Amino acid sequence: MKTLAKETAIYGLSSILGKFLNWCLVPLYTYVLTSSADYGVVANLYAWTALLLVILTYGMETGLFRFLNKEGRDNSAVYPTTIICLFVSSMTFVALCAGSLNGISTALGYPDHQEYVMMLAVVVAMDAFDSIPFAYLRYKKRPIKFAVLKLFMILVNIVMNIFFLVICPRIHESNPDAIAWFYNPNYGVGYVFVANLISTTAVTLALIPVALEEKLKFDLHLLEDMLKYSFPLLALGVVGIMNQTIDKILYPFLLEDTAEATAQLGIYGACFKVAMVMMMFTQAFRYAYEPFVFAKNKDKDSKNVYADSMKYYVISSLLICLGMIFYLDIIKFLIHESYWSGLVIIPVVLLSYLFQGVYFNLSLWYKLTDKTYFGAIMSAIGFVINVILLIVLVPLMGFMGAALASLAAYTVMMIVSYFLGNKYFPIDYPLLSMAKYLLIAAVLVGISYLVVTPWAWLNYLIRTILLGIYLVYTVKTDFSLVNLPIIGKYFKK
Repeated sequence: MKTLAKETAIYGLSSILGKFLNWCLVPLYTYVLTSSADYGVVANLYAWTALLLVILTYGMETGLFRFLNKEGRDNSAVYPTTIICLFVSSMTFVALCAGSLNGISTALGYPDHQEYVMMLAVVVAMDAFDSIPFAYLRYKKRPIKFAVLKLFMILVNIVMNIFFLVICPRIHESNPDAIAWFYNPNYGVGYVFVANLISTTAVTLALIPVALEEKLKFDLHLLEDMLKYSFPLLALGVVGIMNQTIDKILYPFLLEDTAEATAQLGIYGACFKVAMVMMMFTQAFRYAYEPFVFAKNKDKDSKNVYADSMKYYVISSLLICLGMIFYLDIIKFLIHESYWSGLVIIPVVLLSYLFQGVYFNLSLWYKLTDKTYFGAIMSAIGFVINVILLIVLVPLMGFMGAALASLAAYTVMMIVSYFLGNKYFPIDYPLLSMAKYLLIAAVLVGISYLVVTPWAWLNYLIRTILLGIYLVYTVKTDFSLVNLPIIGKYFKK
């Protein structure tokens, strides 16, 4: 557990810090871009990008961990075979997009900006290829190099965004001829995609030595076995990412006024990003937990460790939820006030992320028993629920309807996964303990909404005390400070 916590902390440095830095782009976009509709374009196209990334990796990231840890076989060809396969499929995707660019751009609703689509096609192809060297670094337990490369990509992206959206407009005002050869002041949101292309290219070049770290050899029979294992994960991944992005893909089509829908999507997307702190933690945990699960499965006490991992995930996630909700009045200033109407979705989105993380923790049962098709079935159930509720609720409730649809989908998926897992790979999760934490958190949030004074400082004091109550209960009950990674040694006395 200490090893898992330590690696989660290191991966969290890159994931949480990196996501936080990317999160800082949200206020930049909301303050600099002309309107919320411009940010709606960003939210819509990046939703498509997330979907395509899952398709182009087709479950091979998890397949890599599975076959590198599989007993009774030579695994020396696993990594190079996976690298070659992803390289070929990514290049094929770019070629297909280039050949059908006009039709694709028109179908997506951007016939006048085909370059947006082409840039993102190249970006998603490189991201798909990069996922395998990054997974290899996780397998080799080299989280520091992983973190450095992830942060490098993010920092380049941020620098390029600031350069094109802040610095170049100021230079253009005083000396337009100096940058006229590459800068168009009317291109606006397009520079968001240019910055992404530059940063992804930079990290891909930096990953080449990792990609070539093992001698290149290709094993066709091995690839066939890997694809048999990974393809059900593709269906799982596609439906899973659709659950996360379908709201941003469908939103422009759910209201009669397309312009109004795009503007609302911009507000919804920006406020969704505000709640990304929860997703940052979940992703950091996942980076450490997935290789940990496959490696730990060989040990006799593995199920006890999996149960403890779930409990500590829920405890930590609820702490993040409480912190976000209690101090939302401060956090809201990260985005322009024209977006504040969407802040009502934050508690719902946080709970949705929490259930999504629990579902990911539960998913180990079908990965370890090679019943990955169950993951696809459960994601499909969640997807159907999500789409139906989006169609019904968005015209009635706007962004709140979209947030509630996502929450309902993950709630059902989580419950179904628990009962199926209890049948095929039973784990004695501490349900009563976790339920107590959920109840305590719900009561504390309820008090924070009911006890409101005319003085802001007193409201913050009350909420800080409420957060302190949760922390004290946690430390007294389950989370001894001595066991914390890195800083735990300071509490031994």
